[in-house]
Amino acid sequence: MSERHNPDGPPPGPDLFDYSPWHYWTQATDDDRTQQGQHQNSLCQTNRSYRFGEDCFLSPLAAVQNDGLELGPRSYIAAGAYVTGTLHAGRDCTINPYAVVRGDIVLGDAVRIGAHTSLLAFNHGFEDPDTEVFKQPVTSQGIRIGNDVWIGSHVVVLDGITVGDGAVVGAGSVVTKDVPAGAVVGGNPARVLRWRGPAPAVPVTASDLAAAVSAFAETARAQAEDVIARCFAPTVQGGLFVDAPGGQPTVRAQCDAIEIADLLLGHAPHPLSREAQIARLQSWQDPATGLIGALGPGGEQQPSQDGLFDRATAYHLLCVGYALDVLGSVLPHPVHTVAQASASDVVTALDELPWQQDAWYAGDWVDTLGTALLWNRRHEETGRPGVLEALLGWLLARADPRTGLWGPESPADGLLLPVNGFYRASRGTFAQYGLPVPHPYRVIDSVLAHARDARYTSAHRQTACNVLDIAHPLWLTRALGYRAEEVTALARRLLTDALGHWVDGRGFAFRAPHPTTAGTHETQPGLQGTEMWLAIIWYLSDLAGVSDALGYRPRGVHRPEPAARLS
Repeated sequence: MSERHNPDGPPPGPDLFDYSPWHYWTQATDDDRTQQGQHQNSLCQTNRSYRFGEDCFLSPLAAVQNDGLELGPRSYIAAGAYVTGTLHAGRDCTINPYAVVRGDIVLGDAVRIGAHTSLLAFNHGFEDPDTEVFKQPVTSQGIRIGNDVWIGSHVVVLDGITVGDGAVVGAGSVVTKDVPAGAVVGGNPARVLRWRGPAPAVPVTASDLAAAVSAFAETARAQAEDVIARCFAPTVQGGLFVDAPGGQPTVRAQCDAIEIADLLLGHAPHPLSREAQIARLQSWQDPATGLIGALGPGGEQQPSQDGLFDRATAYHLLCVGYALDVLGSVLPHPVHTVAQASASDVVTALDELPWQQDAWYAGDWVDTLGTALLWNRRHEETGRPGVLEALLGWLLARADPRTGLWGPESPADGLLLPVNGFYRASRGTFAQYGLPVPHPYRVIDSVLAHARDARYTSAHRQTACNVLDIAHPLWLTRALGYRAEEVTALARRLLTDALGHWVDGRGFAFRAPHPTTAGTHETQPGLQGTEMWLAIIWYLSDLAGVSDALGYRPRGVHRPEPAARLS
């Protein structure tokens, strides 16, 4: 048998790693690692949903009785720990001896849980005095812990709690309400004692925010003509819009210009007439397939690609269809490629989409299909029976009840792709047809957890897609009132950031401006960024309770109302 590494460490007793797992990475022998691998394989055979990252350690003396379990790289569960329910832990997470982790629990990266601590993500009902408590229903909201959180020993965290990134929970605390990011809390009940970094800024008042929103709207309306005019190329194919000066004309740029003008000016964008723009958009739809091809470098129409769907041009069904809707018109033809598909074709295609690797693209495909079905309904082209029902049924059945999303979190990107994919998939289906989304409470939990990821929500790292894909799901589920204070606070913060992204006379860039990214294509103000951020600002303003101050409401792709109701 090989000797242990690091001979200067503690003596190699038979249960060293069980009670002090942090020594495993420096002192484990090849035999130790083989035995650990066998133990993990044995657990995976008892439950095939278990997933363990590289170099995890699970003590054989821990009671691992989860329905679902995922541990990121270098995470451990020590001896005497009792874990049940569903646990999803990121990298470098530690559950120390005799900790109790039960219920629906999500840990971010680098979460350290001290010995004898309890995370209890469930509650017994006790409202009926004539029924013994143990016979009353059990409820569970779940516990969400952010990244880089230290929870000391003998702490109790109750169901429904969210602990923000970078927080510290002192030993012996009882956590009965959410812990803000960066806070150091302690006591029973736990309260904020100090902050790891600078204290958060005092939040702006609702009246101040409403005034800021109103001032922004006045500025945007006053500058809208200039923002649109700078992106018009008069010599290309009789005049076409480009996303930004110097760029090539695109189908989307025409639609973005129409939506911006509708929001801020109440008419079609100059200098082309409404009738000319309707005729041009309608001429781009292929009557044989119903699809809409791209524009070439000189603005000439390219042939559309048949099938479900060309990845490069699928969004054209959304933007052209809704631009025509804003102009009071419609696509001239049904989408024949969708009308010809059967329910079985749709289910097969949904099964083959890369939900595990690229939930955003899968959601994009669903959005396109749902919108094509909408346009076909307006043409009274019902297609083959059961297609829309198959689409909605598949989404209902496949939504993860733990997260409310389609597709898993990834170690590299966190919840980015499944949250973004949820927006696209739900926009084209449940939102577009006025239906409730599955597992809405879990959706709110997941989106709020994702919103704590500074890689995507720090002011200088925001993109229009990433912020819209947070704002829309929270708006769609707002009627529940669940975690409403957090949702409002987040909306106000993101709204304040968004108002600051406007560039006078040029509009919004897709990505927030910052010196470190200056000069990149995404940080150049243009039509796409302007159209998207205008919609985002409406959603955030509505969540913050100040949308009346804007004086506009999206009517196109990002309209809040359903475009159709199923009867």
